[in-house]
Amino acid sequence: MIATRDAYGEALRELGTINKDIVVLDADLSGSTKTITFKKEFPERFFNVGIAEQNLIGTAAGLAAAGKIPFASSFAMFATGRAFEIIRNSVCYPNLNVKIAATHAGLMVGEDGATHQALEDISIMRSLPNMVVLSPADGVEAKQCIYKAAEYDGPVYIRLGRSKVPVIFDEDYKFEIGKGVELKEGKDVTIIATGVMVEKALITADKLSEENISARVINMSTIKPIDKNIIIKAAKETKGIVTVEEHNIIGGLGSAVSEVVVENVPTYVEKIGTMDTFGESGNGNKLLEKYGLGVENIIKKSKKILSR
Repeated sequence: MIATRDAYGEALRELGTINKDIVVLDADLSGSTKTITFKKEFPERFFNVGIAEQNLIGTAAGLAAAGKIPFASSFAMFATGRAFEIIRNSVCYPNLNVKIAATHAGLMVGEDGATHQALEDISIMRSLPNMVVLSPADGVEAKQCIYKAAEYDGPVYIRLGRSKVPVIFDEDYKFEIGKGVELKEGKDVTIIATGVMVEKALITADKLSEENISARVINMSTIKPIDKNIIIKAAKETKGIVTVEEHNIIGGLGSAVSEVVVENVPTYVEKIGTMDTFGESGNGNKLLEKYGLGVENIIKKSKKILSR
């Protein structure tokens, strides 16, 4: 098991060796965001702006305008919330090559509580023109997301977690921006998940198979631009779709999938996520259960699709 933030730190170190234009900025949280790995190897290309997220993004924009490839990091709550206007006007509006890698997203932040549990970051970033939004499922995919973000010319938001998660992909896996991945075939119902919820979706599919229910599982690690083709195919070939995300059901993965479905192949969609509410302090896995993101609720919603 490895946290996606740890994979991020390792990817930065590797990229720093390959590309001298890679620079890293942090808002005084490098030990937590794991940018400290880059700092130790390339101190001359690391900038700690202090607890000043607006300056973090503004400085990154300036470095991008000068031809560098900046990765700016803080906790997701502050990177997207406190710095939103700067991201909008100084990064997305001029379409600058800034990468925002935000850690500690979602309920799995756990004991830090509601003030630190970003449950709105996907919707905030997805609403911005020119912004690509990535949400990797494990450490392998997280590392590849960082590499692809570095290659991509334009703003990218990468959502990373605090907690260690199981490894889903092997080292031969190839991530592509804008492409969903079918992890398990199925003909009855489709479960589309992102981030840490992909593992829960796979467990759900295995449990459903014990009841002779065939569940397709899709990993949607690119929220924007979303893979319309894989969604439309699933809507045509199964009886409905369940979306699962560690995020508010408003504006996130569920909304993005629903937009594709309603415009192309109307079908039943059940959205699983936090139900327009804030989180609270507690054990991360217990919070997932409390807020309806556990396997049993995914099973329940999948069966609801099939009962219609």
